[in-house]
Amino acid sequence: MPTIVGVGASIDYVHAYNIRIRMQADLDAALIAAVREVDTLTEDNIKERVKVWFNAQGKSTGIAYSIDTNTISISKSNRTIQATVKGVVPTSLMQISGVRNVDVQVAAAVAGPATSYLNVYIALDKSASMLLAATSAGQTTMTNIKDTSGNKSNCVFACHEVEGGPWKVGSSNYSTLYSAAKAAGVSLRADVSVTAAQEVIDLIKAADPTGSRIKVGIYSLGSTASEELALTNSMSAATNALINDSDLTSATSIPYSYFDKSLTALTSMVGSAGDGSAASKPLKLVLLLTDGVISQRSWVINNPHNTWDCKTWSGSNCIKFNRAHFPDQLKTSPLNPAWCKSLKDSSVTIGVLYTEYLSIDKDWGYNGTVGETMATSGFTSVWSGQMRTGVPSSTTRRNYIPLALSDCATSSDLFLAANDPDEIEAGLAKIFQQYLGSVRLTQ
Repeated sequence: MPTIVGVGASIDYVHAYNIRIRMQADLDAALIAAVREVDTLTEDNIKERVKVWFNAQGKSTGIAYSIDTNTISISKSNRTIQATVKGVVPTSLMQISGVRNVDVQVAAAVAGPATSYLNVYIALDKSASMLLAATSAGQTTMTNIKDTSGNKSNCVFACHEVEGGPWKVGSSNYSTLYSAAKAAGVSLRADVSVTAAQEVIDLIKAADPTGSRIKVGIYSLGSTASEELALTNSMSAATNALINDSDLTSATSIPYSYFDKSLTALTSMVGSAGDGSAASKPLKLVLLLTDGVISQRSWVINNPHNTWDCKTWSGSNCIKFNRAHFPDQLKTSPLNPAWCKSLKDSSVTIGVLYTEYLSIDKDWGYNGTVGETMATSGFTSVWSGQMRTGVPSSTTRRNYIPLALSDCATSSDLFLAANDPDEIEAGLAKIFQQYLGSVRLTQ
């Protein structure tokens, strides 16, 4: 009999232990699901959600346990939820000795990153391609801008360089297409990206109104990374930088877009992330807004033989591009996601907003660069990239950009593609909110 009781005790306690492990996992899952609703539901509704989710987990495996909502503690201001669950596991063989049940108890607490110390690094692509008109309507306006002789520009990029012209808008003449585009009221991707950054700053202010936990820094990316605003708790200083720093607005651009160099430089500036438990150990989030293309202006416009061929269109709509006369065009390629690895290895979270390329059928540079296939790009041969398995090399570079940028992001839910001003303006904020909606177990 003692032997039977001993064996029975081992079996029953192992069973109770396994039930406890399952209860802990189910409670963790219920709180993680519930904390995502902490900003939108009342405390009573959140408690009911936790109860429903927890009980459903138990029923799914045939284990009968439940949670008392009185054990659930919620802090909406700190975005935390705590709960304790007690249960009774019936015994089998131990009943011979009069032990009919084994008591089990588990506890859990969750909190979102908004309760932690956090540094946010907003990195804006400042390459000349960000001077692309942000909408198809804007592109049409730009192509129809005429010089003083009545010739259309047929260009959708508001470049700061003097090329052709002078350009006439209304009764005034402008030396560059940038100044003409601004006079015509055209919104550029660089303009919209500043508004997108401002949306994030507004969210930071709402999430940390006292400015005690979250800092923000602003950086520009081109031939390297440049710190435009050092980390600060002052959201007014961040707003001021976005409005008045010409290195952030469309008033300037960088003719080189070297992500291998700029992301390496940014990694050094950001440093390693902590666990968010103290100001000296902040979580770190990089929000990258970019068109995702490695390029240099001369690679696109260089035509050493001064020879132009029509590729698709005819007459006045001739696409004046011939790959044979642009020896460096293969260097125009999607970003290599491997360059994001150094940030990830430093425990930095990366969110990416892709400002999509709109098809530019009548622009001579598009079809021979971004519109060309990955097979003719330097993604693998020049930039050491490795394409996704199963993606054919006949894929255009434009269509591969979102795949590359999604691979750069820490997770797919921290990547977003936007193809109009409203989507771009809201995009970074959505990624930031998604990050704040992620949670960590605190006990």
